[in-house]
Amino acid sequence: MMYEFEVIGDIKGKARPRVNTYTGQAYTPSNTKDYEMLIKQYFKIKYPKYEPMQGRVFVKIIAYFKIPKSNITKKEKQQILDGKLSPTKKPDIDNIVKIILDAMNKMAFNDDNQITKLEIEKIYSEEEKIYVRIEEY
Repeated sequence: MMYEFEVIGDIKGKARPRVNTYTGQAYTPSNTKDYEMLIKQYFKIKYPKYEPMQGRVFVKIIAYFKIPKSNITKKEKQQILDGKLSPTKKPDIDNIVKIILDAMNKMAFNDDNQITKLEIEKIYSEEEKIYVRIEEY
């Protein structure tokens, strides 16, 4: 079984939980919740009759960031086009992984402890998006 989909638009990473100073309760920031919901919607649109995977899982994520328009030299632009320069900007790669895996929990797989292999990459592209492939192996 394999699921493969893209999430078009600005890439967001998982934000740290916040604490309400009045109640002392921890909560997930709304921008993180919204982005997780967006990921789920893209998944559900492509796979309306999804079933969680039961075995070990391999996840591949490619985060495509827009090529910067300013503050870039001709040499850097050429390195980007040649694939020799990668984005080193926020969000951090671990926060990208965390938000994708948390969104797919109970949907593409039962629990993220099933993930035994993970591949992630940040690259430049004309369009900002995230590519996700989840497969049982």
